[in-house]
Amino acid sequence: MSIVDKIRSAGIVGCGGAGFPTHAKLKGKIEYLIINGAECEPLLRTDRYIMRNYAPELVKALAAMKQELGIENVVIALKAHYHKETDALRAAIAAANAPVRLHLMESFYPAGDEQTIVYEVTGRVVPPAGIPIAVGAVVNNVATVYAISQAMEDIPLTQKILTVTGEVKKPTVLCVPVGTSYQKCIELAGGALCSTYFVVNGGPMMGKPLTMEQAQSAVVTKTTSGILVLPADGYHANTYQIELKRMLKQASIACIQCTNCTQLCPRHMLGHPLRPHMIMRKLAVAGDVQKLLDDPDIRNAQLCCECGICETYACPMSLFPRKINAMIKGELGKAGIRYQAPEQEWTASPLRAGRKAPSDKVAARVGVRKYYNYEITDIITASADRVEIPVKMHIGAPSIATVSVGDRVRLGQVIAQPPEGALGAYIHASIDGRVTAVGERIVIEKE
Repeated sequence: MSIVDKIRSAGIVGCGGAGFPTHAKLKGKIEYLIINGAECEPLLRTDRYIMRNYAPELVKALAAMKQELGIENVVIALKAHYHKETDALRAAIAAANAPVRLHLMESFYPAGDEQTIVYEVTGRVVPPAGIPIAVGAVVNNVATVYAISQAMEDIPLTQKILTVTGEVKKPTVLCVPVGTSYQKCIELAGGALCSTYFVVNGGPMMGKPLTMEQAQSAVVTKTTSGILVLPADGYHANTYQIELKRMLKQASIACIQCTNCTQLCPRHMLGHPLRPHMIMRKLAVAGDVQKLLDDPDIRNAQLCCECGICETYACPMSLFPRKINAMIKGELGKAGIRYQAPEQEWTASPLRAGRKAPSDKVAARVGVRKYYNYEITDIITASADRVEIPVKMHIGAPSIATVSVGDRVRLGQVIAQPPEGALGAYIHASIDGRVTAVGERIVIEKE
């Protein structure tokens, strides 16, 4: 069986992002396979743990992929101050005499953005609304490559490595079955330090905010990279409560057109025609996005990667360009309007190098600086007596259950598969047990 077939059979999707099925990315002529080890979101330690402790497995998988897929360049991109991780990778590369090189980057946010990291490594700009293969590159993150190394040994993706940090007694890296409850993960980290709290699924900049009540029903998926437990009265909790109508009103009243949001926008710095300040200006005048769907600046909101630099770091008036862009993207999607990039060469701004946002300052702006330097070296590996495995943990069609209530299943057994001919991923049981429910989630309980 080929590596790509093993990846597909193992149900591997992008482990740190939107969950694009990995086998579908490894097609065509790949000049650069870039491994994203930047872990640019402040507070997360998952990929760093994997690089320190599983460097030989990563290097072995990458060397095999390079040979089988005919990839010209295999590059692991990580931050220069990740000294232990760099040493571990260099030692593994030397021991295997592997055709893999390292690319060391500055500590800025969002270094791990897919289009940003392609430019950092290759000097090529991915066209607006394009994907890396347009310039001969494919990007996978470290956790995804580790899953590939296991797939090469016929081990499917059933266990997830993630960071639990913030307002917990013991910030830690966990390895738990897919479908484990957030509540159990927080308990494994020693429990919350406060009786009421707010949770972010992922990193503090781009992660999905959850109230304490929502977090109680949330479960670990293939794409979960971190669980942040934050104060109930902190930045994230407070901004989560602000309604879109109020954001638009604030924009019309308070936007001073300083252009900081545009000048510091990572996509604008890559030469993309995204100008958040013009979007804010036009919305302030029109008051209704429906009147502006044909406007070029408004349509360019589709280029926003929603990194949050504009609203958390750049804006002196505490406005919300990122959230407004996300709203506009939704409205354009409903109207069936897709961005069409002009046929031209794209070049990054010559000012880009001086406008990168330092990661520690970004962390300070969103109120998580106190957790920024936590040293997390150990991992807690745990099982679960009950898992709730969503059938939709990836880009593409939801998987179709292949089990029924009452069935006994074994760890690693296929319990859902993608619809025939559709983009999707296989899903496997993450524990031994009996199926007790089948729906949007497949519930398995140990007997």
